[in-house]
Amino acid sequence: MKKMLGMALFLPLCVFTATVFAAEDPQSTSPDAKAFSQAVDRGIQFLATKGQAADGSFTAPAGPGVTAIAVTAILSHGRSPQDPVAAKGLKYLEKFIQPDGGIYEPKNFYKNYETSLGLMAFAAADRSGKNGQYAKIVKDAEKFLKEIQWDERQSHDQASAFYGGAGYGKHKRPDLSNTQFLMDALKAAGAGPDDPAVKKALVFVSRCQNLETEHNTTPFAAKNPDGGFYYTPAAGGTSQAGDPLPGGGLRSYGSMTYAGLKSMIYAGVGPKDARVKAAVKWIQEHYDLKSNPGMAKPEEGLYYYYHTFAKALDAVGEPLLTDAKGAKHDWRRDLTAELVSRQKTDGSWSNDADRWMEGDPNLVTAYSLLALSYCKPAGK
Repeated sequence: MKKMLGMALFLPLCVFTATVFAAEDPQSTSPDAKAFSQAVDRGIQFLATKGQAADGSFTAPAGPGVTAIAVTAILSHGRSPQDPVAAKGLKYLEKFIQPDGGIYEPKNFYKNYETSLGLMAFAAADRSGKNGQYAKIVKDAEKFLKEIQWDERQSHDQASAFYGGAGYGKHKRPDLSNTQFLMDALKAAGAGPDDPAVKKALVFVSRCQNLETEHNTTPFAAKNPDGGFYYTPAAGGTSQAGDPLPGGGLRSYGSMTYAGLKSMIYAGVGPKDARVKAAVKWIQEHYDLKSNPGMAKPEEGLYYYYHTFAKALDAVGEPLLTDAKGAKHDWRRDLTAELVSRQKTDGSWSNDADRWMEGDPNLVTAYSLLALSYCKPAGK
C-alpha cells in the first residue's frame, strides 16, 4: 500500500515550496518503532480473535465492505494472503462476486462502495502473494465500476454536476466519498491518469472544491472560496459538515479535502495547479489530529479522516507539513502518536461519535490499521 504513485507522478510532487512541505528538518523524528509495532500487533490480534466471525466476515450485517477493509488492513502490514485471518476473509468476499463482475450484496444499494473495497482487498492480496491469483477478479471488478460511473450512459454529459462521479445507489447521485473509493480502486487495478474513467472522475472531483476555476463553474464554487472540499455538488449540493453557510456556500471539511487532494494527485494534477495549491493551503490552515476539521461535530468521521489524511499525504510524498503558522509537522509521527493514545485496552479502536458506523470496532480498527500502514517507521 506504500508509495501509491509511480515515479512519473511522484517526482513532480516533491517540488512543493518549502513553506508547505519540507523534505528535511533536523528536529524531525520518525514514529516510535516499538509503539507502532505494538499498536499494529494489538489491532490485528483484536480483529483475529474478537472481530472475525467463523465464516471469515467482519460485521456481516453491514455487507462485505467492512470485511474488505479489514482484509486490506491486515495485508497492508505484511501478512500474506495465506494468513488464516486474511485467507478466511478473502474466501468470504468471494461469495459476493456477481456475474456482472461487481463484488456486492445484491440486496444493498452500495455497488460502487462494496465493489471498490472488494477490488482493493483482492488487489492487495495479489500484491502480497505475488501470484496473480485474483487478477481476473480485479479486472472484472474494474470493468464493472467503470460501467456504473455517472456519465453519458446514465444520461449525464460533461455539463452535468453528476458527470464522472460515483455514489450510493439509494441516493441516486454521486458524491466525493464514493468517487475517492472509485479512484482508489482504479489505481489499485493499474489505471493511470490517462485512463478515461480517471479523467471523468477528475471532472467530478474538481467540482467538489470550494474554488472557482475553469474546471469548476458550479453555483457553489465562489460562495465559500476557501479551497477545501465538500461532499457533492450534485442534486442541489450537500456538505456533511453542517448546514449551508449564509449565502448558500457549502462547508469544507477535512476528510473530503484530503480525499479531493489525493484524487487529484492520482489523476495527475501537479503541484502548480490552482486546485492543488488551494487544497494544500486549506490543509495548512486546518492541520489537526484531534478532530475532523470543519465538521460541526468535530469527532464525526474521525477515523475515516485519519485514513484519508494518511493516504493523501503519503501520495504527496513529503515527510513534513508546514502549517499556516510556520510550524513543521512530522505527520507520520503525529498520527501514530494520536492513534496509539486512542487505542483501547483490547487492541481495538472505536468512536463514541457513531455517525457513519464509527461505533463499530471492526470498521474503526481497520481504518486505524490502514492509516498506520502509511506511517511505518524506517525498516518496517
